[in-house]
Amino acid sequence: MSKLPFFLAARFFRADGENKAKASRPAVRVSTISVAVSLAVMIITVGVVRGFQREIRATLSGFASHITLLNPLSFYNPEAAPIVIDEGVERDVCACLPPGSRFARFSTKSGILKTDDAYAAITLKGIGADYDTAFLKSRLAEGRLPAVGTERGKREILLSRLTADQLKLKRGDRIAAYFFERTVKMRRFDIVGIYDTHMPQFDRFFAVTDIAAVNTLNSWQGDQCGGIEIMLPDDGGIDAAQIALAGRFNGRTDRNGSAYLSQSLRENPRTASVSAWLELLDMNVLVILALMTVVAVVTMMCSLLILILERTRDIGLLKTLGARGGTVRSVFLWLSALILSRGMLWGNAVGLGILALQHFFGIVRLDPSVYYVDRAPVAFDVPLFLLINAGTLLVTLLALVLPSFIVGIIKPAKTMRYE
Repeated sequence: MSKLPFFLAARFFRADGENKAKASRPAVRVSTISVAVSLAVMIITVGVVRGFQREIRATLSGFASHITLLNPLSFYNPEAAPIVIDEGVERDVCACLPPGSRFARFSTKSGILKTDDAYAAITLKGIGADYDTAFLKSRLAEGRLPAVGTERGKREILLSRLTADQLKLKRGDRIAAYFFERTVKMRRFDIVGIYDTHMPQFDRFFAVTDIAAVNTLNSWQGDQCGGIEIMLPDDGGIDAAQIALAGRFNGRTDRNGSAYLSQSLRENPRTASVSAWLELLDMNVLVILALMTVVAVVTMMCSLLILILERTRDIGLLKTLGARGGTVRSVFLWLSALILSRGMLWGNAVGLGILALQHFFGIVRLDPSVYYVDRAPVAFDVPLFLLINAGTLLVTLLALVLPSFIVGIIKPAKTMRYE
């Protein structure tokens, strides 16, 4: 008896598909399409939003790092607020980080780039040989990175596309930079590369050179720098690492009395607003998932009611033969599950197919000045896709339990009388 409901449901499923005269056939087709479209929309939404979040977070962390240790006064005057990074500080930093983490020193200096007919305010960011340049290389529009750690590297600079276009400069040009402190300092740099992150909070201000050049301009000692940038193995460990670093460094001072401050991407003034915006996208995804699930549930409920009403004679016959109400309900729940599965199969095929087309061919292009990327990125989050499928199947079938009880009001005597 346990296999009977599925056996009958499979027979009904094939019969409804083959008999064009059945009134339930259009309803089943509409339900199948509705489920397919709903699931495809859910998969595409999650894939695009996850891809967008991953791409933007990679850009934020690539340029600003997951966590930064610096002097809080550097927000007001970077060159007048160095901190000492010695072996003791490095050991304490390592003790707070998970395995696979990296950190590197950096220094900054505010100045002005000037040509004969234009100028631009910039923050010169100095990096050393220990700095992970993989992100900068991935964002190179042309040229190469400065040869840090060499005498030549002190005279080389990497400009953003935004700044280069503003000053009408190109790779190979020489640019004069002016820095103002007690006196005006002028340096000439050779432009060896152009980068483009598509994020104006970076591109509008930062130029990259050797850390030694920046420290010389700031007149800092050998173990002083603007701070250290910390990269974790993944975004998931930011909160734990930030708590550990803040507990060890916040409120602590170096030998010169300069305070240490640990701040994550969510706290960095340049990245906090974008990080908060990315987190808000999760709420949009939940709303879309809820709406699409409701659409699938409502259409499946309507389809189930039509199937039950059309199979009234079969229900009466099953009851006459001794089938219990639970058994008859199981037949129609299995039938609904078969219809739902077919719709989900098509939905997965369409949703994943569209994501694959976008991933390989970049069909949907975006304005990078608005969305920070030049095409819609996608992510194939397989565990999340499986969870969406399982959730859709479970929620829809649970919602169909209530309307399936309508079979209980069907009386065998009445249904057989009119046959």
